[in-house]
Amino acid sequence: MKSELLATFRATFLRSPEFIARAPGRIEFIGNHTDYNGGTVLGAAIDRGVWVGLARREDQQRRFSSGQRRDIVATSAGAPQRRSGAESWVNYPLGVIAALGEFGLRAPAGFDYLAVSNLPTGAGLSSSAAIELASALTFVASMGESPPRETLVKVARHAENHFVGVPCGILDQGVSGFGRRDHLVFIDCRGPSFDLVPLPAGAHFWIFNTHTKHALVDGLYAERHRECMEAAAALGVAQLVEVSPAMLAAAEGKLRPSLAKRARHVVEEIARVSACVAALRTENLTDAGRLLVASHRSSQRLFENSTAELDFLVDALVIVPSVYGARLTGGGFGGAVMALTSPEFGDAEARQIAAAYTQAFGTAPDILHAKTGDGAALQ
Repeated sequence: MKSELLATFRATFLRSPEFIARAPGRIEFIGNHTDYNGGTVLGAAIDRGVWVGLARREDQQRRFSSGQRRDIVATSAGAPQRRSGAESWVNYPLGVIAALGEFGLRAPAGFDYLAVSNLPTGAGLSSSAAIELASALTFVASMGESPPRETLVKVARHAENHFVGVPCGILDQGVSGFGRRDHLVFIDCRGPSFDLVPLPAGAHFWIFNTHTKHALVDGLYAERHRECMEAAAALGVAQLVEVSPAMLAAAEGKLRPSLAKRARHVVEEIARVSACVAALRTENLTDAGRLLVASHRSSQRLFENSTAELDFLVDALVIVPSVYGARLTGGGFGGAVMALTSPEFGDAEARQIAAAYTQAFGTAPDILHAKTGDGAALQ
């Protein structure tokens, strides 16, 4: 991808970038919608991501382009203004620029900017966090600054929350920022604090992208966020992480049925994250897989952010002997399913799953055999 970035940058701007950064996409391993509830999550950075190149300009023009569109979106220095329509992708780097000042950091007044990606869009692999992290790295590097990794992660989340408008937690940006090959990233979102959990040898990730709607900004994600906040308030706590299973059982009848289901999912999902970390540290992939399936069933029945397409894939995958477990990955409401498999699960098995899906829904899912990768870095 670096060679593609260089060639496209030169073709677009007639010069080479001064700064290049790469940030990976991520797999949400387990911990669905627990991050903004103050809980714990597990994720894996993958070996695909977003590359950003930047070259400073002497004037105050900021010019953005991407490998997907090739047109140039021009803005001037000053407070970033949200874009819409075909230019809305620029809201991610613009949001980072807007967020930098909140953390005492700066972006150059003028620059040429290009982003290229080999992440499938809409698959729940968080291309948004990847472009935010890669953008932040090039912006601060161009100003001669090198803030702590945790600060850049917070900048990227701030951009997503306050400029793009998605009330996400820190899972996506944290995993993209702190990922390491052959490891999962464990995040306690109350700090936040970040740790690494070794991935047992022989564990493989397969992603099945349904191409069904996965637009988090359209309100479904925000609705679940609002429901969780309402449930926490009704239970007398600031965040659902403060609710124990016993506390929830005692007060569940006082909540509206929908809020009770959302709260139960979050409380039980946080417990599943802890159990999954323990299973992985003892290299028990069977138990880890069982917890993944339980996570999906909870998303399906309690959080109600799954879809018929995602449920079909999970049902088809979990009966395959070489599959430890499967669940939706990402915000839900469409997108992709992740399967944790043994090495015996290969292309032939993946194609069989895809063929069954095509027969049921009339379209073919994309298949990605994802590998773990390192976190965001200058190149």
